[in-house]
Amino acid sequence: MKGVLYLIPTLLGPAQPQESIPTGVTEVLDKVDVFLAEKLKTGRRSLRAMGFTKAFDTVEMHELNKHTETEDQLTYVQWAASGKTIGILSEAGCPGVADPGADLVKLAHEFGVKVIPLVGPSSILLALMGSGLNGQSFAFVGYVPRDAKERSVALAKLEKTSKQLNQTQLFIETPYRNHALLETLLKTCRPDTYLTIAANLTLPDAFQETHTIQEWKTRKVNIQKKPAVFGLLSA
Repeated sequence: MKGVLYLIPTLLGPAQPQESIPTGVTEVLDKVDVFLAEKLKTGRRSLRAMGFTKAFDTVEMHELNKHTETEDQLTYVQWAASGKTIGILSEAGCPGVADPGADLVKLAHEFGVKVIPLVGPSSILLALMGSGLNGQSFAFVGYVPRDAKERSVALAKLEKTSKQLNQTQLFIETPYRNHALLETLLKTCRPDTYLTIAANLTLPDAFQETHTIQEWKTRKVNIQKKPAVFGLLSA
């Protein structure tokens, strides 16, 4: 009898789990035989924060990240195929979305393992929901380029695509470069293009506002070192 691969959402920061993690998720935790996490330390911390009460020496934990070899991923899926219950935790909130867990999920489908995604906070979807931008057509493009010149070119292309398709373009940056990204956006994009900034979502100091580029130029915002999602919609 084959096991199950659970995709377990985690908290987006130091918040109370009952505010964003459904009870059904915490009930699943005790069923898991093997946890896979991008980092073991933060994986254990996330489990404790969500109410996991077992001793960690009673379950297996392994790292699953961009450095994980294909052979190791095959081993994990074979464990599930042989009957073990596997749970993936993500640093990004929801496994498989802007997350290396997607490769393992694909393998699980190839081996006929049942995949069960669990409900939880996704900063990408929450940012879109709260943006007021087009939720009928949108694209998440991941990280923008680190180099200032390349970043400017990439943002100009995203703005052009948004206008051509009437499509919201969502993207992220390493938190300590948020202000550099915002500065490039204000210099690169048209004054009437809409920009949403959503930072620290689900946390007590959560911030989200949507304004035109021209309006953002008159505002001050402190999002440095805060996980944030940015969205563009060109009129």
